[in-house]
Amino acid sequence: MQDPALWQDKEKAVKFSQEFNELKEETEDFRELQKRITELKEGNETELKSLAAKITEKETMLFFSGKYDEGGALLSIYSGAGGQDAEDWAAMLLRMYERYCQIKRFKATILHQSFGEGGGPEGRIGIKTAVLEVMGKYAYGLLKKESGVHRLVRISPFSAKSLRHTSFCLVEITPKIKDFSKSDINIKEEDLKTDFYRASGPGGQYVNKRETAVRISHLPTGIAASCQSERSQVQNREKAMELLYSRIYDYYQKKRKTAVSQIKGGRVSASWGNQIRNYVLHPYKLVKDVRTGVETTQVEKVLDGDLEEFVQAEIRLKE
Repeated sequence: MQDPALWQDKEKAVKFSQEFNELKEETEDFRELQKRITELKEGNETELKSLAAKITEKETMLFFSGKYDEGGALLSIYSGAGGQDAEDWAAMLLRMYERYCQIKRFKATILHQSFGEGGGPEGRIGIKTAVLEVMGKYAYGLLKKESGVHRLVRISPFSAKSLRHTSFCLVEITPKIKDFSKSDINIKEEDLKTDFYRASGPGGQYVNKRETAVRISHLPTGIAASCQSERSQVQNREKAMELLYSRIYDYYQKKRKTAVSQIKGGRVSASWGNQIRNYVLHPYKLVKDVRTGVETTQVEKVLDGDLEEFVQAEIRLKE
């Protein structure tokens, strides 16, 4: 860091400095943990539980061996079977993941939202699709197994007869790939179709008078990505390209693992029988992960972002 030659290449120096600071922070974390263990007094159950949770969190790093595990993630939510209830469920899931990101001190930015019709109680407006950019160390490693169908059972707030309703949403997690040149995929410019449009808000009203929102389609695969969070076309196109690369990367990763006939036709159907987790609000309260068996009756806490127990179990789950 003190070598003047390092700073002749500014980009390299910044990257090196960032890596140094991350390693320094990690080392200090372990020293602080060791100090707390040494000073732990007998009978201090609260501190013991806190230390156990911290050790589990550090142990998780052993499971992060994927190429992009250490980096950011792009989290996409799609409302599925269930109409307005499913769109409302998508909005609830978006809030849940935003709260989880706050708890983990990740930076979360909504890149794109497609709103539903609304008209529910208290003027509730649901979401058809949403894309959340999550930035933070190990964001992708932590979130990647949240991919799948999430099922909600509750008394529908949209039902005049207060009937019980089941809704489904699909969550997709892809790695955020910034350096396209080092990725495993090669996208040709002639294979891309770019459209510009005005970003819209709830109820369909335009939130920007200029056509700054961008949608890029990859013609060979039919995969598309949109961004409307930035002020200019250039910035939105850059973000949309990052999302497109991530989705195409995920597409080819799945293609390597699965027969072409099984993945042709796109993503898993957001409907009955495909769910990875059930959230039941009526006639009893329970959140249960189908894959790991982890469950809790503290549904409100889970919907408020308390996902750590589920995430930790997913990470340790053998493929």
